[in-house]
Amino acid sequence: MTKRALVCYDGSAAANAALRAGTQLLPDAHAWIAYLWTPPFAEEGLRRRLWAGRDHIEEFVEALRGEGAWRAEQVVVTGVTIARTAGWRAEALTRPTEGGEGFELARTAAALEPDVVLIGSRGLDGFRAVLGSVSDVLVHYSPKPVLVVPYPMLMRDAAAVPGGPVVVGWDGSPGASAAVVAADRLLPEREVVLVSVHDRAEEWPSTPPPDGSRSVKPVLVRPGNGTPGHAIADALGRYAADRSAALVVVGSRGRSAAQEIMLGSVAMATLHHAHRPVLVVPRPHGAPAGTPAGRGAA
Repeated sequence: MTKRALVCYDGSAAANAALRAGTQLLPDAHAWIAYLWTPPFAEEGLRRRLWAGRDHIEEFVEALRGEGAWRAEQVVVTGVTIARTAGWRAEALTRPTEGGEGFELARTAAALEPDVVLIGSRGLDGFRAVLGSVSDVLVHYSPKPVLVVPYPMLMRDAAAVPGGPVVVGWDGSPGASAAVVAADRLLPEREVVLVSVHDRAEEWPSTPPPDGSRSVKPVLVRPGNGTPGHAIADALGRYAADRSAALVVVGSRGRSAAQEIMLGSVAMATLHHAHRPVLVVPRPHGAPAGTPAGRGAA
């Protein structure tokens, strides 16, 4: 079945790198290359040129919006070209937004219902992430799985994307089960490895993986120092690096952005420290948000 991807695109190097990684992970997909631009979308010099000779502010505003729409179309055509060259069936999607791109992208995902939302990240962390990372906001509010591709990646990590295995954080929770199902559905040809982070093997979750899963037995990985969320994320990242994994998959518990980052959740910590693509799968509909599920919880 053809996968459908919503690609968050702005013409930046991070966006182009994310798009290339997406085409390697999901070949033959159908994609919307989306650019949500913010008016007036014009530098000072252009605004002066558009204002010259105009008598009414509304006429000026309309000229700005028209210019912005045209420029947005010029930007997004690059993303469409990259996607089509890589074998995707891609179409452009541009629309103005008054700000809050993360929220608007989540709303777009709810409307289009893609299988996955793809976005590049410039590696913001800590308080800078709280203060406005679009990828962080999108992860928290998207009803669909979000694939976040860090920029820049090291050559060895980028080389693992086309054929490497998939590492899934496993703790037996509904969120972890959703992550396994998403990994199997989106990447059916890849090896999927469940990794449960615990100090002792007897602490492994007793809940079996979802029926029909291709996933293997959970793997014992000893966490390092730091907050529980960061320690588990670090262990997942180290294991993924050792296995030359293409990406890491984690479930989200549905807290607010500030709560997730300040409380050290596995999902958010993995996003900022995995150094490879991370797929964040939203908690199943109806599952309680923020319910603890043990040492390996994502």
